[in-house]
Amino acid sequence: MELSESVMKGLQTLADPNVFDLKSFTIFTEVAFDSLVSSRSESVLGHPELRHIDQTTLKHCHTAATTFILECVKQNADKSTISACLEDVRFQNERVDTFYNSFQVIDRLFMLLSTDTCPPHITDAEWRLEYCIKNSHVHKVNQPSYLISLNTERAGASSEINFSCTMDQLQDLVGKMKDAAKSLERATQS
Repeated sequence: MELSESVMKGLQTLADPNVFDLKSFTIFTEVAFDSLVSSRSESVLGHPELRHIDQTTLKHCHTAATTFILECVKQNADKSTISACLEDVRFQNERVDTFYNSFQVIDRLFMLLSTDTCPPHITDAEWRLEYCIKNSHVHKVNQPSYLISLNTERAGASSEINFSCTMDQLQDLVGKMKDAAKSLERATQS
């Protein structure tokens, strides 16, 4: 799993027993995971058990942990992948287990949330060709662009999505929509 240097450093700090003892690590992990699913959850910065840790360090570690968690969910990472990544940044086995146990709960919750919601249904599309001669910096552009308006519906509520794109971007969008339609057709046939 590819992680940025900043995320790796934040996880290394989180793994350091001199910064986070086991009790602080466990509390940090619980609060960090809770912050992903609840807007009413307690902040890592405001937790009384974590006040002895530098606030900047807490922010950095929270950002790193959150990024790592979301990347694991996005890639549908299993225990061996998560363990390998955490061991690479010097997590002890006990900390890996604590982290993974919290991850399992959040992973199931994200799975339920992702299967429960439906993307909006496109009911109508309108487009218009626009030709830009100059941009706001008075530089010549001389490039066509397309103004697209998609009317959507989700659970009976209508909305409109408006965006602008170049010819290449529009061709890419059309190609992706055709691929999605073919995949859906194949899925319904089997």
